[in-house]
Amino acid sequence: MLVNTGGQITGTMDKMAVHRTGALHLAFSIFIFNSKGQLLLQQRAFNKYHSGGLWTNTCCSHPKLGENTTAAAHRRLQEEMGMACQLKEVFNFTYRHEFENGLIEHEFDRVFMGYSDEQPVPNPQEVAACRYIDTATLANDIAAQPEIYTPWLRICIGRVLEQYQKERKTLQEL
Repeated sequence: MLVNTGGQITGTMDKMAVHRTGALHLAFSIFIFNSKGQLLLQQRAFNKYHSGGLWTNTCCSHPKLGENTTAAAHRRLQEEMGMACQLKEVFNFTYRHEFENGLIEHEFDRVFMGYSDEQPVPNPQEVAACRYIDTATLANDIAAQPEIYTPWLRICIGRVLEQYQKERKTLQEL
């Protein structure tokens, strides 16, 4: 779904046309943490139309036409990772990235966070591998090897980890 810079839907366009033209469209990214404070990452399937084989957040996708973004996030978490948990929208951001294959990702990305100790059951058509990683290790690894991570993860991970620390502190104070 095409959106304006405020995230309001303005129209529709075919998925590949969106990525060829760089039209701003609606997306979501999910970050699942376990009780050890580790983030669940996935390695995108190698046959993806862009960013195949790169490591990224737990799950990301686009809502279907007329689908609520929160419902889409729950649906895709189940479809990609075989998981279900409560999700909370924590912020949004907009980014634009041009890939070597000529495709352009220009997204208004709604970010969801969740907590689960459930073991993922990844869909091999979507996910090549997955792993839980300590957040400090992830931050260091992104700094050392940015090329193995997706552009959107590199852009938003700092803000995600800040939000995670705030949520964790609030839970500890209860």
